[in-house]
Amino acid sequence: MTTPSALERPADVPFGWRLAARLVLLPALALSLLPPRRLRAVLGLVRRGAPPSGVAQAGRARDAMCAVSLRCAGPKGCLPRSLGAALLCRLAGTWPTWCTGVRVVPPFTAHAWIEVAGRPVGEGVPDDYFARLMTVAPVRPPQR
Repeated sequence: MTTPSALERPADVPFGWRLAARLVLLPALALSLLPPRRLRAVLGLVRRGAPPSGVAQAGRARDAMCAVSLRCAGPKGCLPRSLGAALLCRLAGTWPTWCTGVRVVPPFTAHAWIEVAGRPVGEGVPDDYFARLMTVAPVRPPQR
């Protein structure tokens, strides 16, 4: 049995964010094919030196990914969507916390998302809805 659903694609994303989202879409799709260990290593390198993202910036990045890609906007596009949003934030000079995990309540479902200050961005669920299995958080450079 199938459940009817409608994709929500943001329409008010500025041209610059759409263009940048198109630039990171292919790398995000390529990264989504990597095994978890390698993916974590690559994201660990990409995040170097970036301060934490703000909620507004992370939300704009997520919206931009959904606006340019039906795959990212779809229910099974969470991994490329979250990777693309994290890469967009990095292009803007910041890094959100990138997470993968599972739903806490049945049925079991794997998911990937970005969060800021421990709160999922644009997911529309409570903060404790997912159990985190892997995270790549921002790391501030050491103070001198």
